[in-house]
Amino acid sequence: MLVQIEAGNRHVTGLDDRQTDECFETEFTSRTNPHRGYITIIEGCDKFCAYCVVPFTRGKERSRTSDSVLAEARQMADLGYTEIQLLGQNVNSYKDPAGKKSFAELLAAVGQVPGIKRVRFTTSHPRDFGKDIVDAIDSVPTLCDHVHLPVQSGSTRVLDAMQRLYNRDQYLERIAWLKAARREISLTTDIIVGFPGETEAEFEQTLGLLDHVEYDGVFSFKYSPRPNTPALSLDDAIPDEEKSRRLAVLMERQREIQKRRNQRHIGDVLEVMVEGKNDARSQWGGRTSQNKVLNFSADKAVCPSIGSYASVRVTGSFPNSLLGEMVI
Repeated sequence: MLVQIEAGNRHVTGLDDRQTDECFETEFTSRTNPHRGYITIIEGCDKFCAYCVVPFTRGKERSRTSDSVLAEARQMADLGYTEIQLLGQNVNSYKDPAGKKSFAELLAAVGQVPGIKRVRFTTSHPRDFGKDIVDAIDSVPTLCDHVHLPVQSGSTRVLDAMQRLYNRDQYLERIAWLKAARREISLTTDIIVGFPGETEAEFEQTLGLLDHVEYDGVFSFKYSPRPNTPALSLDDAIPDEEKSRRLAVLMERQREIQKRRNQRHIGDVLEVMVEGKNDARSQWGGRTSQNKVLNFSADKAVCPSIGSYASVRVTGSFPNSLLGEMVI
């Protein structure tokens, strides 16, 4: 872009306008955490959900080769990283340009890189979420037992209006695969309330989905219009006050579910990747393999280092975190 500007071109943009098949490659990615690193394996999006601007700003889906991803993973392991998170707008829509590995196969291969203790991935799209991903999590211990699978709505009609490319039953089929796994896999999701035309009965279907799935966490939002998106042509007749009410109801319902689910862990001994210390509370903090925040105390003679892994017995729970004591 700078070369074009220096050459006198006054109309230079960084948008590919969905014309390129080339995937961005870099020999260096800025990483502020010396223990947890991120690898982008796919860019862009071809799904065109009615409310989303990403396909217009990030271009079409372009995947890196599995060889390139694995080379970066091995390099990170050599540098001392122990946790890797694979990233993409729709990470499980990954298609190896060399045709060597599916997403599930790549996930398993990264999990088998010597020195890597944990592998995560986000964000998955239900349309491309196959049972082979669940099988990989079951068979490779380093793959974290947590899946973020955005649903957006519990109503098939609203999902169709959102252009999500799946219906409620198809989504619940994927949830059934996850719940049938040998490992207990924690589930989180995204939900939008107040999408244009969403009726009270359709909102109740979303609440019913929460009760059925019992997510470990939900990122919830009020619908708001975005430029260039198909939803702009829909009549957004739901008042903002009603959207706020629905959001508050959903968040309270989910809060009760999380309280109940987190209480189940009391007495369990969980492995935590230590992320920091709260000196005011004399507590260490980190995340479990299920991506749950666990704050814990430790004997003064023991000082867990940042980036290390500690065994912690859970002694208490809250809606958004767990409390525990380090086991020596």
